[in-house]
Amino acid sequence: MHGYCGYHCHLCAARSDDKETRQKLVDGWRKYFGHQNYTAENVRCDGCKADGRLADKECPARPCAKAKGIEYCMLCDEFACDKVKRLMGSRNGMLCYHMPRTAPVTEDEYNLCMRQFDNMPFIIKILMEHGKVPAWWHKSE
Repeated sequence: MHGYCGYHCHLCAARSDDKETRQKLVDGWRKYFGHQNYTAENVRCDGCKADGRLADKECPARPCAKAKGIEYCMLCDEFACDKVKRLMGSRNGMLCYHMPRTAPVTEDEYNLCMRQFDNMPFIIKILMEHGKVPAWWHKSE
């Protein structure tokens, strides 16, 4: 399951029923992203396309996409607007962004705290499927 922004909601530990797993997620988000407002209790999330619990109650992309009735932000005529730009991430970008401020990201920490945000490959896939990227983009390197 993917969120409106392309996040891999199904990979996120915020969906876990295990409080200890969610606490490790919260600890990682504090370390790598500086998030201070999450706890093992309030980070519980059913995914932004569900009508249940939400971890990021202040996400600007979700209400916009819901109001427009679109499946993904990248299908919007206004993509990539300021509401979704801050939500676009890649594995390489996250590694480089966090290098100067923290110890090296371990594979376990990446898998628990970051991999759900590696949405650029999915964003490009959806854009390609809907003819929203130029023809030259389809050529292999």
